Amino acid sequence: MSRFRNQFGIVVLLIAACLTGAGCRRDMQDQPKMKPYRGTSFFGDGLSSRPPVQGTIPRGFLRTDKALFTGKKETSTTAGTATQSASPAASPQAGGAGQQAGNAGQQAGSAGQQANGANAYPDDVTEFPFPITKEIVERGRERYEIFCSVCHGLTGNGDGMIVRRGFRRAASFNDDRLRQAPVGHFFDAITNGWGAMPPYASQIPVQDRWAIISYVRALQLSQQNANLPSPVPGSSPLPSPTPRTSAGGHQ
Repeated sequence: MSRFRNQFGIVVLLIAACLTGAGCRRDMQDQPKMKPYRGTSFFGDGLSSRPPVQGTIPRGFLRTDKALFTGKKETSTTAGTATQSASPAASPQAGGAGQQAGNAGQQAGSAGQQANGANAYPDDVTEFPFPITKEIVERGRERYEIFCSVCHGLTGNGDGMIVRRGFRRAASFNDDRLRQAPVGHFFDAITNGWGAMPPYASQIPVQDRWAIISYVRALQLSQQNANLPSPVPGSSPLPSPTPRTSAGGHQ
């Protein structure tokens, strides 16, 4: 009898412990937290969602590399400012002579820049911000054919499929103007748009933009001695000597 009472007492204690543990359990949905857009009396403004601290930058968005994220140079006007600040200290005649000499130097510099084809894009970088590999060019080709070929064509001649369907002709990468343009200009155009071309910053990540530009450079090299129309997708990359009619009736 005593043994039965002891066993019964143990069972009762176990049941009580289980009930107590169940009462203290906290499910994930019952955790103490502030839910978005739900009011609260804890903060003075009555809002549970708190704004980020001023100056907060999301992880990966610091973007200290200006060339990588903008395609622009780290320009500086220190030399020009020093020259201008030193001019008032000289006499008017000397200042006028210095200004004329400065203007002559600027004109000579502008002529040299125009001769090199760099005057149109003075703030754009001329080199890629990271080494270009075969894998990057192949990635650029894939992205180019998705986002760019419909307007600029598979060979970059500006005669993509929608141009052949009546849309205004796109720029040809094989023109001398764009052959001489720095890589930063292409990054700026992809990021912010250019003319009738819309911006693609929200669709193409930064790394893919540079990959596309590397493939554009490859296209320019491959087409520098040819001025042929872009091939129709699915056909031979080079046009046939004589037109051939396919089974569907297209030439």
